Amino acid sequence: MSGTPESAGRSGRPVRGEPIVERAFRILGAFAEAGEGLPLHLLAARAGLSKSTTYRIAAQLRSVGALERLENGDFVVGLQLLEIASLAPRGHGLRAAALPYMEDLHRVTHQHILLAVRDGEDAVLVERLSARDAAPVKYRVGGRLPLAQTGIGIALLAHAPEQVRREALDGAPDSSRVRRFMAAVLREGVCAMTGVNPLHAGAAPVGAGPASMVSVAAPILNRRGDCLGALSLVAPDEGRSQVAARIALRTASLAISRSVGS
Repeated sequence: MSGTPESAGRSGRPVRGEPIVERAFRILGAFAEAGEGLPLHLLAARAGLSKSTTYRIAAQLRSVGALERLENGDFVVGLQLLEIASLAPRGHGLRAAALPYMEDLHRVTHQHILLAVRDGEDAVLVERLSARDAAPVKYRVGGRLPLAQTGIGIALLAHAPEQVRREALDGAPDSSRVRRFMAAVLREGVCAMTGVNPLHAGAAPVGAGPASMVSVAAPILNRRGDCLGALSLVAPDEGRSQVAARIALRTASLAISRSVGS
């Protein structure tokens, strides 16, 4: 894997002295799916580190519960990370306020209800409620979504700092379309966009659900107008009117804002 800090070294140590904490997070960030197990060679490849370095750091992460190892030798994310992540105030506090309203939306729609916060140039999913018969989607709690490519991301992007908006739009395949959705968020407090189900980005497996999905999203603002997060409904695009969903999402986002403020 060329271009990584230790790709040119033979000792397993980064050429530019990358701190061990950064290498540890590269290893933890190699896991892409919930419950995913990775053998050492694949974990090292995804992290861009040598196998010896990966094994040494992974052993330290196991000792503190951040990683666990299965009987077949694969590494998996440890429960200690879940315990620590649940304490994050920016996601956990908002989640506690939003959950009752998310549950109401979930009971009515029987589809995916998402809650996300912005972290840099990504939307990080902090909660997801999904019905058993809801269309399969490739979203997971803790997963990152590009701001300019999802409804919930655009709801966050519309209230992001100018520098973040500019960089996100520069990397967007259709920046003019994103700008229209951002304008809708600022004007109406909600936007609705239709796009390809992430599960159909490549060859869709049998039973992977509808190829087209609609995402209705609304930002959650505090009394000063700062964006705390965003709420979204993701459902199959069946050509139905989105008016009811827009009203429901806008109403819920305002109620969460009031709840956080109180």
